[in-house]
Amino acid sequence: MTRYLGKAMTVTDRPRSRISAGLLMFRRKGSALEVLLVHPGGPFFRRKDEGAWTIPKGEAVPGEDLLARAQTEFEEELGIRPSGNWIELGSIKQKGGKTVHGWAFEGDLSASFQLRSNTFEMEWPPRSGKLKQFPEIDRAEFFTDEIARRKINPAQIVLLDRLRAALQD
Repeated sequence: MTRYLGKAMTVTDRPRSRISAGLLMFRRKGSALEVLLVHPGGPFFRRKDEGAWTIPKGEAVPGEDLLARAQTEFEEELGIRPSGNWIELGSIKQKGGKTVHGWAFEGDLSASFQLRSNTFEMEWPPRSGKLKQFPEIDRAEFFTDEIARRKINPAQIVLLDRLRAALQD
């Protein structure tokens, strides 16, 4: 159970930020560009694939340094500390109204990479009174540009376009 203003609340009870910040890791395989996307954990996304993947991101509080928030979220969701030359990708607005600020950086996952996402707690099944923990993300994979465009949240496709444009400059 999460605490907010001293009151015990479930994840769905607490106020949600309308601002998120995230990182888009990319790598080059020969002439192909691949991007790392993550699949949300929990019961609502279990059977969703195309359009459900996202860049690793998380909610920011007002006035917070957004790049620092993006780096922290990447580390919390993937278990690795990101580093590199940051490419600002600007912001996008998702269908639900959330604004996502993004940065890209070149990198790769080590051969020994094991996903170690942080978790969240929610009542499951609904109205059961039972709290269950779920990973924030349950998968992380590199995808070619063509496949990433099908997998990623449609509003985030613009971030892929901006990355490609930045790499061509």
